[in-house]
Order: sequence, then structure tokens, then C-alpha cells
Amino acid sequence: MVHTSPGAQSPTAATTAASRRTVLALLAAVTAAPLLVSPSASAAPELRAAAGLDDPAKKEIAMKLVSSAENSSLDWKAQYQYIEDIGDGRGYTAGIIGFCSGTGDMLDLVELYADRRPGNVLAGYLPALRAVDGTDSHDGLDPDYPRDWRTAARDTAFQQAQNDERDRVYFDPAVRRAKADGLRVLGQFAYYDAIVMHGDGGDATGFGSIRRRALAKARTPAQGGDETAYLHAFLDARVWAMKQEEAHSDTSRVDTAQRVFLRKGNLDLQPPLDWKVYGDSYHLD
Repeated sequence: MVHTSPGAQSPTAATTAASRRTVLALLAAVTAAPLLVSPSASAAPELRAAAGLDDPAKKEIAMKLVSSAENSSLDWKAQYQYIEDIGDGRGYTAGIIGFCSGTGDMLDLVELYADRRPGNVLAGYLPALRAVDGTDSHDGLDPDYPRDWRTAARDTAFQQAQNDERDRVYFDPAVRRAKADGLRVLGQFAYYDAIVMHGDGGDATGFGSIRRRALAKARTPAQGGDETAYLHAFLDARVWAMKQEEAHSDTSRVDTAQRVFLRKGNLDLQPPLDWKVYGDSYHLD
């Protein structure tokens, strides 16, 4: 046995204390030293959220898809000047999204244009547009309204007014609702195209009714449902609504366009895209 003086540590205790001091010193040195990592061990890059239909490139695709159905052309910007009565009971249909003299959206557009460009060539038609709202009448519009519409369409202020009303009334609400339902780009487009054609009123063939018919068959992704199954249900309901009206009874904009993308699993509308409307073929790279 080794005797120690009072207060002195045994060799074992002294060794343990020294070891503890060494470990603490090493930990302090490691903590103070800069962290060296290889380039390959750098932080993982931020994940970029998938683009929505409001992404500029996707929105351009949407406009071309709608134009192929509404105007048999991919050149949607050429449609600012488009105007005719297609015999669907909505009076004149015109512009990039089919504003109608009988449904109020054309009146809203021309009022916006008059606010931005007082005294423009269409401003004088505002009383007539208010009078024919809700009808298919041309009273107060013929014979010069189509000519003057085409004249106005050369004005960038009128073009911008069309863009803004398209977004306010149709595009933005459709995309917002589709995102809330957990839908990706194709689903957002399906909502947009439906609102363009059927409006968002409370009638049996409006967008809200179409969506309710779909929800009776399938749940949205936001509700935990399968996105493809829900979109098939939505397109089924959309086809039903189209067939309720003779002017919209050709369902090729769904059957040989949107449904084609869905069956291919192209939920983000990634080009190249091939589709048909009214028998005409279209392609986008």
C-alpha cells in the first residue's frame, strides 16, 4: 500500500484527473477550430417548388391550349381583335378569352378600358352593352361594333385591359382554387379551362357545380385523394356539363387534349405536348 500525505491524490486519481483535463482541452480545441468540409459535403441545395400554372412559361402554354380550342390557333395574341357571334345565345364573343356581350364580362372589360383610356373608340358603346347584358341582342352595337373592336385591339392599353380582366375573372381564381385542392399544373389548367367556358356562377353547368359533381366521385389531393382519380372525375363532370349545351357539345378539348395529358401522367404539363381539338392537331415543344 502506498501512503499519501493528507490532501494528496492517489496515483489513480491523479491519472484520472489528468486524463479528464486532456479530454476537455481536446474538446475545446475541436470546438474552436473551423469546420472543414469537402465541397461534396456542402449543405444540400434548396429544393425548388414545382412551377404552377401562374409560372410565365406554364401560363404561355395555358393560353395556347385555350386558343387552340377557342380560336383554332396557337397564336393567342392575335385574338385580341377577334369578335363574332357564334350563335350560343351570348351575343358577341370576342378577345383572348371569349368575352361576351351577353354575360357581363365584355361590359366589365370595356368599362375598364374607358377608365384607362377615356374617349376610346368603344366607350360610346357602354350604354348599349349595359342594355344587352344578359341577352343575345346586338341592339345598339351593329353595324360598327365589330369594326371598332378590331380598331381598339391595336391599342396596347386595350390589350392590357384584356389581360387584366382575364386574370381577375378567370385565371387567378382558377389557379388559386386548384392549388387549394392540391392540384398540380394540369389540374390548375383543367379548372381554368372550365371557368373560361362555363363561368363561375351558380347554375347547374357552372364551374362550382362541375367541381361538386367531381367531389361526389373522388376526393381532391388536399383531402387525401389520388390526384389522377380526382382529375378523371372532374373531366367526366366537365364533359357532362358541355353536353348540356349544343354550342359546347364537342368535347374534344377534354377528350383529345386534357384527357390525353392525364392518361400519360403529365400532371405538370411538361412539353413536348401533342393534342387535338375539333380534329385539328397541335404540337408544342
